[in-house]
Amino acid sequence: MATLTVLDGAGGAGTVVALEIADSARARQRGLLGRDGIDGALLLSPASSVHTVRMRFAIDVAYLDRELRVLAVRTMRPGRIGAPRLGARHALEAEAGRMAEWGVRAGARVAIGREPL
Repeated sequence: MATLTVLDGAGGAGTVVALEIADSARARQRGLLGRDGIDGALLLSPASSVHTVRMRFAIDVAYLDRELRVLAVRTMRPGRIGAPRLGARHALEAEAGRMAEWGVRAGARVAIGREPL
């Protein structure tokens, strides 16, 4: 399991979150489909856009550049198709409201690490 650490978020600096990584085409295609929620977050890499077609819950999406700096955060209800975000290399997904809770906002930086076995 990986972890996501918010390095300099608004009020959430130092927050550590469980992170799933979808780095294969199949894992990115499946994403959060078929789930009723997620504990933590899902990183889609590479990805510059997402959709919520056939999803069961609203999500927050943070678009990240190559240096893992947050370009934008959007909340998407089920059944939506997001436009590609210029400069985005990764998309971070979580249940709606979680990004604000963690302090993830435009301009913040995040780090990805692996938990020791």
